[in-house]
Amino acid sequence: MAHFIGAIDQGTTSTRFVVVDEAGEIRAFDQREHNQIYPRPGWVEHDAAEILANTKAAIAGALEKARLSPGDLAAVGVTNQRETSVLWDRAAGAPLHNALVWMDTRTEPLVDRLAAQGAGDFVRARTGLPLATYFSALKLAWLLDNIPGAREKAERGEALFGTIDSWLIWSLTGGPNGGRHVTDATNASRTQLMNLATLSWDDELIALFDIPRACLPEIVSSSEVYGAGVAPLAGVPLAGALGDQHAALLGQACLKPGDAKNTYGTGCFLLMNTGETPHVSKTGLLTTLGYKLGAAKPVYALEGSIAIAGALVQWLRDNLGLIESSREIEALAKSVADNGDVYFVPAFSGLYAPRWRADARGIIAGLTRFANKGHIARAALEAAAYQTREVLAAMVADSGATIGELKVDGGMAANDLLMQFQADILDAPVVRPRHLETTSLGAAYAAGLAVGFFKSLEDVAAHWRASKRFEPAMPADERARLIAGWEKAVERSLGWR
Repeated sequence: MAHFIGAIDQGTTSTRFVVVDEAGEIRAFDQREHNQIYPRPGWVEHDAAEILANTKAAIAGALEKARLSPGDLAAVGVTNQRETSVLWDRAAGAPLHNALVWMDTRTEPLVDRLAAQGAGDFVRARTGLPLATYFSALKLAWLLDNIPGAREKAERGEALFGTIDSWLIWSLTGGPNGGRHVTDATNASRTQLMNLATLSWDDELIALFDIPRACLPEIVSSSEVYGAGVAPLAGVPLAGALGDQHAALLGQACLKPGDAKNTYGTGCFLLMNTGETPHVSKTGLLTTLGYKLGAAKPVYALEGSIAIAGALVQWLRDNLGLIESSREIEALAKSVADNGDVYFVPAFSGLYAPRWRADARGIIAGLTRFANKGHIARAALEAAAYQTREVLAAMVADSGATIGELKVDGGMAANDLLMQFQADILDAPVVRPRHLETTSLGAAYAAGLAVGFFKSLEDVAAHWRASKRFEPAMPADERARLIAGWEKAVERSLGWR
C-alpha cells in the first residue's frame, strides 16, 4: 500500500514537488526556479517547456531525497499559478509561444474595447470577474491573433489551450500519446469563459472573446482521478487540481463560511469561504469558485488579488541590488524603528482589488534626506499589509461577516516583522500555521480525497495546526496616521497611463 501523496506546486517564480504522509506532514520537497521573461514593459512571459522540465526534475529530486519510488505515491495533485495561459501544438506537444503570465498587461487595448462596448456588466454577471488584463480569455485571444496560423489550428483542435494545470496534466498523462486535456473548475473559473453558476464553458462568453471551442479543455472537479501518469510518475494517478489560491484555502482548512486566509507569495491573495452560494461583490472583489471536490456541491469564495507582494522583494534584489537574497529583507527593515514616513506603492501592473486601476504605476513617496535603504525595505514589506487591509475591509462590507482572525501562508508569512505589522494595521489577530506550504498541502489533500488516502474534510481539518499568533498592539491613532499616509501615496500613483 502506498503511504504518501505527491503535490506539484507550480508557482510564478518556481516549481516544487512535495511528498506528504498520512498525517499531513511534509516529508520531502524539491524546488526549481524558472526564468522571468520581459519582452516589453508590462509584458511578462514564461517558457512552458522549461516549467515542464523543471516539474519533472523536481519530482525526481524530491523522490530521491525521500528515498521513494513513484510506486510509493497513492496519487499526485497539481496546484498552479492560475491565469497564466499556454497554447500548444497537440501533435508536437510543444508550446506555440511563451506562456502569458497572469500579471501581463498587453491586453489593455482589448479590455478597453470591450469596456467601451458595455460588456463589463455581462462578463461580471456570468463569471464573477471584472474585465481586466488579469484573466485568461483575452490572453488566449492575443495568442490566437498574434501567432501565425494559431487560430486555424485551434479551430481544428490541433492547438490546445490551458492554464498551467492543463499543460502539466496533459503532458504528465501522455502528452501527444493520449494525454488528458482537462482543467479543474477553479482554474476554469479564472478564464472568464466559464459560467460560475453552471461550472461549464459559456457559449456567449466564448463568442464575446472569439475563442474556438475546440481548443478548450474539459472542465473537471478539483478532486477526481484524471489519468495515470507517465515518467517520472509512471502509473501514479493524477487525481487533484486547484488553482494555487484555492489550494491554499483548502490547505488552511478554511472550510466554513467566513473562514479567511491570505497567501503572501509573488502577489497577495486573500480568499474568504462564502459557502455554497456565490456572493456578488459591490466593493471591487472577485466572486470565484473556492473548490469543487468530486461530486460534492461547489464551495464559493470572495477574493481580493494584489499583484505585487513578494515580487517587490525580488525587485529590490534583482533590479536595485538593495539586498543579495530575499531572506535579508527582514533584517534590513528592522534596522530602522519605523517607515520614516516612506510609502512604497508597488503598482507595477496597476492596482488590483479592490481599486482595479490599470493607470496606476509604482512609486516611492515621502522621501527625505533622512530616508535610507532600511526605510525603503520596511515600506516594501508594509505595502503588502496595507493592501491586505483594504481587501479585508471590502470582504467584511460585502459579506457582513466579522473576521475573527486571518490565517496566513506563503513565503512572506515567515517574516515576523511583516506579520506583526499586519495584525497591527488590521487590528485583528494573524495566525501562522505550522506549515507555510499550504498551497502544496491543498493539492495533496484534493488528490488524497479522490483516492481515499484522506477520508473526509474533517480528516483534512484535523491536520491543521497553528504555529504562532500575532496580536494587534498598535495604538489606534498611530494606525489611523499610517493608513492616511498610505492613502495619500496611492493617490499619487494614479493617472500614469
